[in-house]
Amino acid sequence: MRRYYLDHASTSPLRPRAAAAIREWLESPAGDPGRVHEEGRVVRDAIETARAQVAELLGVPPRRVVLTSGATESVHAAVWGALWDHPGGAILCAGVEHSSVRDSSARLAPVVEVPVDSNGRIDPDGVDAALRRAGRAASLVHCQSANHEVGTTQPVAEVVERCRRAGVPVHVDAAAAFGHVALDLDRDEGPDFLSVSAHKLGGPPGVGALVLRRGLRVEPLFVGGQQERGRRAGMENVHGIIGFGAAADALAGDALAREAAAARARTDALTTTVLAETGTVQVGDPTDRLPHIVCFGVEGVEAEPVVLGLDREGVAVHSGSACASESFEPSPVLAAMGADPSHSLRLSVGWSTTDDDLDAFAAAFGRVVAELRALRG
Repeated sequence: MRRYYLDHASTSPLRPRAAAAIREWLESPAGDPGRVHEEGRVVRDAIETARAQVAELLGVPPRRVVLTSGATESVHAAVWGALWDHPGGAILCAGVEHSSVRDSSARLAPVVEVPVDSNGRIDPDGVDAALRRAGRAASLVHCQSANHEVGTTQPVAEVVERCRRAGVPVHVDAAAAFGHVALDLDRDEGPDFLSVSAHKLGGPPGVGALVLRRGLRVEPLFVGGQQERGRRAGMENVHGIIGFGAAADALAGDALAREAAAARARTDALTTTVLAETGTVQVGDPTDRLPHIVCFGVEGVEAEPVVLGLDREGVAVHSGSACASESFEPSPVLAAMGADPSHSLRLSVGWSTTDDDLDAFAAAFGRVVAELRALRG
């Protein structure tokens, strides 16, 4: 059976340019990029080329990009670095943040909840109130760039401005947004830390980056070597980094804007398909959202059988229901918004999405939901 993939927000297929770059490098001689011999210099040059490609897409100088094993490591490094410089304080975090953000914070510090509205958007006034509750003890504020489950964009610039006035560093999880919308970070008022991952935009899994504010020096999470200018110890994942750079380079120029426009048109079409069915509602902001993610509530049926029913039809989608993922708990994102995770359905498109994917979903969705509702009597 032919498969149709509408779960790019979980992970996106490897772009051909990234796959070709990795294959070519796999046939190259080995070398430690920390060595001065020719083999080492060749590897170092390849890493720095990839770093520059990633930095170009981020809109920052390459020296601000610390290459990591992915956004989860970058998040942990940001939390660790902030608490090292501001020990003993609380961390401000909304319930809609990714589990890596919430869990890494809760392991190391008291967490003060930042409220969100019914679309999952952080209230900057709520950040001010949380800062007042934390008093002088605040060590870090998290503000995701956009939500990974419903796509709602966040008021990052306003939150950063308020935190800067309060003297509290800010971490932005941009894993969901990077490679799907422009992130122009080359500003003094930008966040102190920003984390991204390669596999969300068509790069290889197992590689990402932590972007540091201009001039910021932090204590590394990993020690034991001077890689990444002393900011992250450990032998570099050369193949992954090269693939990351190639995937970022595929979005250079106007390619990012073109892909974003195509993604918006496709998620708009998916929205029309879903909302044509009785008892469906869009979850998250319908307008101020990432172009490639839409989320819906479906009344009368649980999410897990909808996901499984679509899977039998060859269509891959995702749900915030605990039963539909590896988690034992329903989505805290949807719970924080006041939505029902057990009836949620997330659809996400990407660089490889075609009209056939949308047509397959449109042909299957109404029938699957109708059959499940009939079973409930």
